[in-house]
Amino acid sequence: MNLIKFIIRKEVFEIKGWQFTKTHEPLEMVEKETPKAEKDHVVIKTGAVGLCHSDVGTMEDEGWMALMNAPVIMGHENAGTIIEVGEGVTDFKEGDRVAICPTGPSGLAPGYAYDGGFGTHIHAPASDLVPVPDELSIEQAASATDAGMTSYHALFTRGKAEKGMKIALIGIGGLGQFALQAAVAQGIEDIYAVDTSERAQELAKKIGAKEVVSDISELADKELDLVVDYAGFDVTTSKALETVRPGGTVVLVGMGKLQTTINVTDFIVNKKQLLASVGGNKEDIAAIYDLMASGDLSPTLSEITPDEIPEGIERLARGEVQGRLVAIYDDEK
Repeated sequence: MNLIKFIIRKEVFEIKGWQFTKTHEPLEMVEKETPKAEKDHVVIKTGAVGLCHSDVGTMEDEGWMALMNAPVIMGHENAGTIIEVGEGVTDFKEGDRVAICPTGPSGLAPGYAYDGGFGTHIHAPASDLVPVPDELSIEQAASATDAGMTSYHALFTRGKAEKGMKIALIGIGGLGQFALQAAVAQGIEDIYAVDTSERAQELAKKIGAKEVVSDISELADKELDLVVDYAGFDVTTSKALETVRPGGTVVLVGMGKLQTTINVTDFIVNKKQLLASVGGNKEDIAAIYDLMASGDLSPTLSEITPDEIPEGIERLARGEVQGRLVAIYDDEK
């Protein structure tokens, strides 16, 4: 009888997930015992997890190793349902649908500091949780935790975007599409889109960009007040700085490459600004949720199964994904 009970427990309380060990090594499917909810923490059954170009960077660029508490189950864009609440948690209960802010008050990011949503369960600090509105699907909720939050924070919090400004967004992919829709929803008319992908260009036109080009340099005559670089592929940043008007601002978000070179003379003489933007906060996620719930923001999502996560990262690396790639767990479909 005791043996039978043990087997049943292993079936019910078992994490399965894709674990990262080090750069240039493939993700490994592992099984772990589901943790008990510690003080001020909850255990979440993963409903959906987004895939990000930073996941590509983690797999390919050794510079990311400094951020990884390896071995760790990856996945930093997460939403799901609470199945256990630890001591001291008063704002949430079992059964609540929640998302995790990856740059929240705890300072700990899922998929980096602790096991994330490439696994079936997540043990997360309650301080980082954001309630998911009933109007949203779990895949929408997951996509907003990084792609939505990061794009919104870079454009509105760091870039101070507002009506009357001339703004360009580089990279209309997982992040840029959120920012472009949010800008249009906020009534910003002079919003330009930059992307080399024909599919991304068509998406930008559909969303409502004033003009769509393949290189930021093509907008040199627009006297841009602000450029937000969601790609971060070296030349995208250096060209953005050369293109923005004197006194203008470039916000760098993307980490497609971990180095860039700038024209120092132009940068200094024309008193331009280069700002960094990383992640965001719970308020940014809530703002994106409000836009989604009202229908003003409807991101393009490409759905896969959790078994397809390694292949999905490879598709991202090859530039084959339109919008945001999201893995949805079986019981959420």
